[in-house]
Amino acid sequence: MADVTTTTEAQPSTPTRRRRGPTSLEVLCVVLLLAILFQSQLTQFFNVPELRTGSTIFVAVCVQALPFLLLGVLLSGLIAAYVPMGALRKALPGKPALAVPVAGIAGMALPGCECASVPLSRRLMQQGIAPAAALTFLLAAPAVNPIVLVATAVAFPGEPLMVLARFLGSFLTAVVMGWLWLRLGKAEWIAARALRHHEPKAGESKFTVFTETARHDLVEAGGFLVLGGVTSAALHVIVPASWMTSLGGQVVLGVIVMAVLAVVLALCSEADAFVVASLSMLPLLPRLVFLVVGPAVDVKLIAMQAGAFGRPFAARFAPLTFVVAILCAVGAGLLVFGGVR
Repeated sequence: MADVTTTTEAQPSTPTRRRRGPTSLEVLCVVLLLAILFQSQLTQFFNVPELRTGSTIFVAVCVQALPFLLLGVLLSGLIAAYVPMGALRKALPGKPALAVPVAGIAGMALPGCECASVPLSRRLMQQGIAPAAALTFLLAAPAVNPIVLVATAVAFPGEPLMVLARFLGSFLTAVVMGWLWLRLGKAEWIAARALRHHEPKAGESKFTVFTETARHDLVEAGGFLVLGGVTSAALHVIVPASWMTSLGGQVVLGVIVMAVLAVVLALCSEADAFVVASLSMLPLLPRLVFLVVGPAVDVKLIAMQAGAFGRPFAARFAPLTFVVAILCAVGAGLLVFGGVR
């Protein structure tokens, strides 16, 4: 009996092999194969006006945002690979309260939408930029860059003051949120992974760091962009268009409704002016609120912020941004327009 036990113990243990789950590429191939096999059934299923509308809006949101998302992740990769740690921090004023408006002005130089600013602002934090300044840049870049302002001027040819009002409302929103983060924000609200700087491995080239960083940010941000696009498409279908006609003479209600629609419709900041300009039945003030709130907080931006900085951050930052954007838009509108218009 002892010999049997000794022999059993002497036998080498068989290594257990962990079962590897399917990769995203394998899942995509299976989905495409099923779509080809059941093409006729899928065509009949999606031959519904609401589904066609929703799918069109989903594709439009993603196609509008994807070029600027690519721009953002490429800039993020370039900063991670080629900008020395701390170099950007030295370019800003030493006092955080002064760094916030300077970061807002710097946002004017990035011709992109909010999809580009999320990965880029996270990279700024990893480079040592104070979160308040990076978040100010996040809000300012998609709202006050030259492309957005020119698009607004083209969309409102008879209302040149709309460009000034949008600039003031959006810039104030970004700066006020930066100062509020300095006052109220806590470091533990931001996920640790968002602040973790990628240290190059031994022998790893800068180009490798650039490509790996850009690939990682694109995969992560792209997934949340798709999630936001699906939410936006669903809400487009659910909200009746006839509701707009009943808001013509109700400024306060119009401001609230347009602020909520800016969040749920998730339009790209380069295109939202042309959409809201067509709502001529509404006064200028509610339409201005739409233009200020949209680039600051919408469903796809909330999803991307949750992915980049963590859900605790998004749960606090998005509602506060929503309130601040409405107040700044109304204040800028009353100042520039000289009253309710």
